[in-house]
Amino acid sequence: MLEFDFAAAARQAGQPLLVVGNLPYYITSPILLRLAQQAGALEAAVLMVQREVADRVTAAPGSRDYGLLTVLCALEGPTERLFTLPPEAFSPAPEVHSTVFRWNFMPRFPDLSRESFQQTLKAAFAQKRKTLANNLRAAGFSATRIQAAMQAAAIPAQARAEELPLEAFAALHQQLTAPVG
Repeated sequence: MLEFDFAAAARQAGQPLLVVGNLPYYITSPILLRLAQQAGALEAAVLMVQREVADRVTAAPGSRDYGLLTVLCALEGPTERLFTLPPEAFSPAPEVHSTVFRWNFMPRFPDLSRESFQQTLKAAFAQKRKTLANNLRAAGFSATRIQAAMQAAAIPAQARAEELPLEAFAALHQQLTAPVG
């Protein structure tokens, strides 16, 4: 699945694809990121993953599970938890609960460079206990640039990355990467 060309398959099918799967726990995040990369070729996915991964993918800003994976998935469309299965539902029983969630692909902010935006997001979430400004400073942005960008994006100076919705990150990224002048 990490090598599958969803775009080519969608072209051949003449329509966006539906993806259904039970993702192997040890490579779930890389598969989700691959699906995000190919979002333009996808309509929706219904996936079963380890409950903790589903918690991260479907988390709301400000929650304990909200992080980089949450925002990267949200960038490509909304996610919705459907149901959770206990280990006893499987034979042999795994040591974890599994959750099925739906991901509807409706990419947001199409004008943003995905690669550049992902770098900003990675910097923002680099260290969870640090403020957003400190994480961005550690990534090489100047304090002056960060302060101006956060002010223009209406983000409080002491905000942490895990508190911000996707829209705030998009506004911040646009301010951070806008030409100075």
